[in-house]
Amino acid sequence: MLAPLRPLDAPRGRASAWDASWPLPRELTSVRQARHLVTRQLGDWSVDDLADAVELLVSEVVTNALRHTRGPLRLNLRLCGSCLLCEVEDTESAGPVRNVVDADAEGGRGTELLDLLADAWGSSRTATGKTVWFEVRHTGLPHVR
Repeated sequence: MLAPLRPLDAPRGRASAWDASWPLPRELTSVRQARHLVTRQLGDWSVDDLADAVELLVSEVVTNALRHTRGPLRLNLRLCGSCLLCEVEDTESAGPVRNVVDADAEGGRGTELLDLLADAWGSSRTATGKTVWFEVRHTGLPHVR
């Protein structure tokens, strides 16, 4: 039996120096693992000042994928120009649903947080499901193509 991956042991796939991609197991610990992977990658790219907002948004998107989908998940990051793109791929075709949440509710604010902290966000269907994505722009990002 294989031992479960710890956050820092997750495989890192890279199409370039400015792309990173990781499979995420269907476990609640994947939310914490995703935060650690993103924080570490942003540090490697010297854009750690984005870490707080991106870490929170990744938590929301991964949590929603775990709650509302089945099948494998993948987390992707790409740094391009002044934009950081984060994607979570899953195998369900239905996109995110906006809910009206009471002021004292303990959850259900994922889309509100995306509206507040991301410069853009959305979802797109893929051949195997969908990708929920968000972009965070920052003038201090290195120029990358």
